[in-house]
Amino acid sequence: MKDKDKINRRAERKQYIFALRQLVSREVKRKYARSYLGIVWSVLNPLLFMAVMSMIFSTIFKHNIKNFPIYYLTGLIMWQLFSSATSSAMSALVDNRSLLLRVKLSKQTFVLSRMYAALVNFLYTCIAYVLMLILFKIEPSFYMLLFPIPLFFMMLFSMGIGYILSIVYVFFPDIQHLYSVILTLWMYVSALFYPVDNLTPIMKAVVENNPIYAYVAFVRDIVMYAKLPEPLVWLRAVGWGLLVFIAGYCVFKRYDNKVMEKV
Repeated sequence: MKDKDKINRRAERKQYIFALRQLVSREVKRKYARSYLGIVWSVLNPLLFMAVMSMIFSTIFKHNIKNFPIYYLTGLIMWQLFSSATSSAMSALVDNRSLLLRVKLSKQTFVLSRMYAALVNFLYTCIAYVLMLILFKIEPSFYMLLFPIPLFFMMLFSMGIGYILSIVYVFFPDIQHLYSVILTLWMYVSALFYPVDNLTPIMKAVVENNPIYAYVAFVRDIVMYAKLPEPLVWLRAVGWGLLVFIAGYCVFKRYDNKVMEKV
């Protein structure tokens, strides 16, 4: 019996992984379905944004930030990963209502598929990022090998937010409009294109305690400045990731059974 149970669990795991891959592939293809360049836009978008923002802000901040294009691009790609992952996860359950009714899959599979699709796009974006690092002569360092750490905990943080949003959206669809406003405000307090040291003490404290800034600061330290982030940055990055993921997972499980009644 034990061997049979193991075989069954293994088969279920394979089916789950296969289904998740198919959902992720569908999400990635759907995003660029009506585009001639397709996934190439994941590389072009950050380059174009960087060019525009560099022209606008480089003169203003040229005395404050060295290698401003890389400073901005580092914040931008991390921000886009978070915003795209959480925004797309929000409607994951509602958009897949027909599959929820017909296929025996865990509901969180649909949320995770949106998360992983955002991660795939992010990895393509990293191609542009690496090209820019080479162009601006950012020397490789041992600290760059730590990059998966902030990425992992930022994904945990995004999953927690995504779980909560996907549940809230089922019962309160207007959250999508409210969240777009929240994202705009959140972006401006994430220090994507300005130096934190120039802020007033109160605003500096707000930015430094912003979860997204913790991940952005972590990546800037290991990539741009070739140094180990301060212990407080580690604490914030790891702490926010774990706490929000656990909170989001608990909320999702708490209302899991009520979703089918509304969907």
